[in-house]
Amino acid sequence: MPAIVTKTFDVTEHDIDQMNHVNNRVYLRWMEESAMFASAQNGWPAERYFAEGAGAWVAREHWVEYLRPCQLGDTVTVYTWVQSVAGASSLRRYVMKNGSKICCVAATEWVHVDLKTRRAVEVPDTLRQAFELVAEDDCRLREMGVARFVRFAPAPQLLG
Repeated sequence: MPAIVTKTFDVTEHDIDQMNHVNNRVYLRWMEESAMFASAQNGWPAERYFAEGAGAWVAREHWVEYLRPCQLGDTVTVYTWVQSVAGASSLRRYVMKNGSKICCVAATEWVHVDLKTRRAVEVPDTLRQAFELVAEDDCRLREMGVARFVRFAPAPQLLG
């Protein structure tokens, strides 16, 4: 099962905003679609979560850093992997490339919830074992040209 999954998106006119580049909400959609695709690639399509009562993932937080704009006609490849799992939470990372250039780096903290109680619950071993963790310094990320840190906090000058 793939540790680092890729999914490609073609930028359409519906993705473009008034500034003539891809709108911020589109990057979030690509992140969610890529996460769902990666889960399915690792044996956990959405239907399995519900059929087995295995809980579901909900986003707690997103971090997105836009590095260069994408425009109509571009093809964006999203690379995604799970960096860590602890308790009920999982950190999924994303790097988006337009050709050979990184245009966006991002991360989502996903929380595993019980479908009946809607409360966070520890990630079951069967689910945890389906995903190989990829460390921030994993050599495969460098080989793919996607080794890039995500800045999870505001720039220091914004903090006071």
